[in-house]
Amino acid sequence: MAQLLNHTTERRLVLHERTWEQFKLIQKGFEGSSGVRLFYYNGTIEILMPGEDHEFFKTIIGFLIELFLVEKGIEFIPAGSMTQERQGTASAQADESYWLGQKRLVPDLSIEVVLTSGSANKLERYKALGVPEVWFWEDGLFALYHLREQSYERIYRSELPGLTDLDIELLSKCVLIAQTSRVEAVREFRQAAIGRESN
Repeated sequence: MAQLLNHTTERRLVLHERTWEQFKLIQKGFEGSSGVRLFYYNGTIEILMPGEDHEFFKTIIGFLIELFLVEKGIEFIPAGSMTQERQGTASAQADESYWLGQKRLVPDLSIEVVLTSGSANKLERYKALGVPEVWFWEDGLFALYHLREQSYERIYRSELPGLTDLDIELLSKCVLIAQTSRVEAVREFRQAAIGRESN
């Protein structure tokens, strides 16, 4: 009798000392496999199979950010977890990605939910891709990084046009509230982040 798999926790496999060509072969092997995310940088391949918790957080975060942008009248293009690549150097599939305003070579913002590993080493691959801003959701908090000339700098409020007014502490609070009630989380977020300017 087949056993049910536990889909709550994510599964992650890291392969070191691999070439870009090996990564492309693995990537090809996973074509058509929904729910698998692949990353490459500096000889390391990461294969991520997100669990239920991971997908819950990434969906709620994306929903609240998009709600904020829509209510503020800011045009955006969602890119989800599309593959971002720099040939031979780096490849990433963020949980959520956005262009603000118009489309450029890479999205303006990439967001990753981190449940099983630290975020610091992940910044290097986004630097190689040239993503202007990267947010990590880890342990109930956001860590925001903005790309300067040579490296990312930790920031506490977005510097992207359209998101500078977004209260990150409020966003964190509402993501956590959503674990109990999605309706309550959206209500509080809308009243605090959006309602204050319309009143």
